[in-house]
Amino acid sequence: MEEMVEQIELLLEQKDDIKLQEYLNNLNISDVEQLIDDLPEYGPRFIDSLSLKRAVNVFRILDFPTQERIIKKLPGTKIAEIVKELPPDDRTSLFSELHGDTVKAMILQLSAEDRKEALMLLGYKEDSVGRLMTPDYVTVKKTWDVNRVLAHLRKYGKNSETIDVLYVIDSSGVLVDDIRIRDILLVEPETKISALMDNRLIALNVNDPQEEAINVFRMNNRTALPVTDDNNILLGIVTVDDILWIANEEYTEDIQKIGGTEALDEPYMDMPLLKLVKKRVGWLIILFLGEMLTATAMGFFEAQIAKAVVLALFVPLIISSGGNSGSQASTLIIQAMALGEVTVADWWRVMRREIVSGLLLGLTLGIIGFMRIYAWTLFSDIYGPHWILVGLTVGIALVGVVLWGSLAGSMLPLLLKKLGADPATSSAPFVATLVDVTGLIIYFTIAVTLMRGVML
Repeated sequence: MEEMVEQIELLLEQKDDIKLQEYLNNLNISDVEQLIDDLPEYGPRFIDSLSLKRAVNVFRILDFPTQERIIKKLPGTKIAEIVKELPPDDRTSLFSELHGDTVKAMILQLSAEDRKEALMLLGYKEDSVGRLMTPDYVTVKKTWDVNRVLAHLRKYGKNSETIDVLYVIDSSGVLVDDIRIRDILLVEPETKISALMDNRLIALNVNDPQEEAINVFRMNNRTALPVTDDNNILLGIVTVDDILWIANEEYTEDIQKIGGTEALDEPYMDMPLLKLVKKRVGWLIILFLGEMLTATAMGFFEAQIAKAVVLALFVPLIISSGGNSGSQASTLIIQAMALGEVTVADWWRVMRREIVSGLLLGLTLGIIGFMRIYAWTLFSDIYGPHWILVGLTVGIALVGVVLWGSLAGSMLPLLLKKLGADPATSSAPFVATLVDVTGLIIYFTIAVTLMRGVML
């Protein structure tokens, strides 16, 4: 890559536009995209130098902030050409991100048919499958034979986003079935389409959430899926390249939320510093206020701590163990929900598993905690003559806190999903804060119960 950048920089220095154009047009699309990332100030010039088809293919794989920067600096005629040639789904994605006036100006550059198509796609909800679909596909009738299908494909296939799958519709446009192209190519030319149909149709609804579409693609080996309305009328198709893009965005957003921040709508290095701070400060304030409750909880047990100062030594151990187990459970459940392995209806099964695993994990840490106190008493009297009570308090508290952390971490994402919120917002820091406060109450309650009349 360094050699490529050096060659480009040399051509730019020589101001040899013809050689620059020739060099760029001979590179892979992904290499040009990488060059734009490495030399962002020359991005518009690179796009302008490419042939139209290659410029479109490069432009459509750029992230939106880069697309926006390029649009602002490209000649109007070049922008119009690129927008006209963009696949409808990519065009819709671009329009949905741009400001209204810019979108209006771009839509006016389209033909009447493309303009109608763009406005229709923009009419669907932002996170719906309708925003991802393209109307470029090939349909056939079940009464046709393979000869007619192939002739139809030669005539209209070049305008389709993919010809891996053909869609069988009836006279009203209702989707009946889908057939893979290989099934057509491997049978006799006189074979009727009806003979190839298996009626095992998988389709998306135009109003389905995009996240649901990701799961459908994940569970089925398809490069494209048809999109229908509530009456099963075929409206378009969604291809796997768009789904992979959305899946990456969803994954990135969930990871950012799990980390205790709002989802970033721009790449980290492109986001203005003050905007980045604004994205982070809200969660930090909420978590800070939550952690203040730990001081309230400790204040409630101030008298007990004064009588047995040794209890305070284990506060960090107790609350961190509960927070860690809660964060583990929360992350595992959020990931399982994102993959479609767990739904809200599975809450009881999840709870049973977390009760058992929480007890086993808590027992493991509790035994280690007790043995640690026992080992220290062999060399010092830091825990005093009642070290067994201290050890039992810490051991039993670890069982309770880890069990509670596992339950809270696993149930919160499911509860948020049930309430219609994003499960990722029950982030690890949020769960940890909740378990910190309740963990202290569990710890000191057990201490009071075991040590009353002896140390307290």
